[in-house]
Amino acid sequence: MPPAISSASFFIGKGGGDLISFGSGQPDLPPPQQIFEAQRRFKTFRYGPVQGEEKLRAALAKEYPGARAEEFVVTNGASEALDLLLRAAATRSGKVLLPKPYYYSYPHNVRLAGMTPKYYRLRDGKIDFDEFEAQAKGCRVALINSPGNPTGSVQDIAVLKKIEAFARRTGTILISDEIYKDLIYERENYPMKGETVCTINSFSKTYAMCGLRVGYVHTKDKDLMAKMVEIKSHTSMNTNVLAQEMAYEALQTPKRHIAQQMKVWRSRRDYLYESMVGLGLDLWKPEGAFYVFPKFKDPTRAMHDLFYRYHMITYNGAWFGDPSRLRFSYALDLAKIAKGMERLEAFLNKEYRRYT
Repeated sequence: MPPAISSASFFIGKGGGDLISFGSGQPDLPPPQQIFEAQRRFKTFRYGPVQGEEKLRAALAKEYPGARAEEFVVTNGASEALDLLLRAAATRSGKVLLPKPYYYSYPHNVRLAGMTPKYYRLRDGKIDFDEFEAQAKGCRVALINSPGNPTGSVQDIAVLKKIEAFARRTGTILISDEIYKDLIYERENYPMKGETVCTINSFSKTYAMCGLRVGYVHTKDKDLMAKMVEIKSHTSMNTNVLAQEMAYEALQTPKRHIAQQMKVWRSRRDYLYESMVGLGLDLWKPEGAFYVFPKFKDPTRAMHDLFYRYHMITYNGAWFGDPSRLRFSYALDLAKIAKGMERLEAFLNKEYRRYT
């Protein structure tokens, strides 16, 4: 009997040959060539400021209307950004409100910060404000992820504004995970605003710089900022100074680089969504990021069969808090997507028909 697949870590290091991976959350498109200029000229390998290089923070501030460099801390990817934020916000017996389905690290991050996760359920990927408000009672922190992973959903601006007003009224710390903010197909990104809003982002998705591990937090909350910098000074200290220089160069890249890549993401999104609809699967059309989240009978079994019999990697929706679905990433070229859909059709016409 083949080994059971219990988490996404099972797939790390698996690839090549005939295997088609719909699992990766890593863009396969190239980063801007301009970032490599920093590699050639950079000669300083000193410790850097814990909060991040002034030049990079000043450049980031230009991306957020009314922002200042001191309102940013540069981190080792968005992962450290979330970890620092939660630990800085942590209180004894504190609760953190998370969307469900969620990015699979969220509940772990909350528990590692010494707090307890609580959930508001998304409806077809969308926030129901009444549900959010009801579940947010007694929570120290609430998290929004738009565009979302694994849902690919972009939240309605009217709902986001209601959540902003709720945070102002209650003093709730609002974490806005906007790591896919530049990968939206239907409208421009709506940046969350407010004195208690903490925005997380990174250079991993927009600029395909995942391995360089450059992320950041933007917040006007001076107390939280001071706590994050203090924690970081005792854990990771400064974020890689060369990577920060490359991130700075990425911000100097003409916006047409992002626009050109969005055409590729859109064509993949449309092809994959239409293929799955044609195969009779139940899913909504993603409005951002690069994931689809279709329903399956017995998704755990389907994931195993697709991997062991059809050489395809998919991610179990149970890892994201929804055991009725599988997540497919379209961070792979159209030829591979098309081949994968041929295999999925064969699976649906054979093994899947025998599922009860």
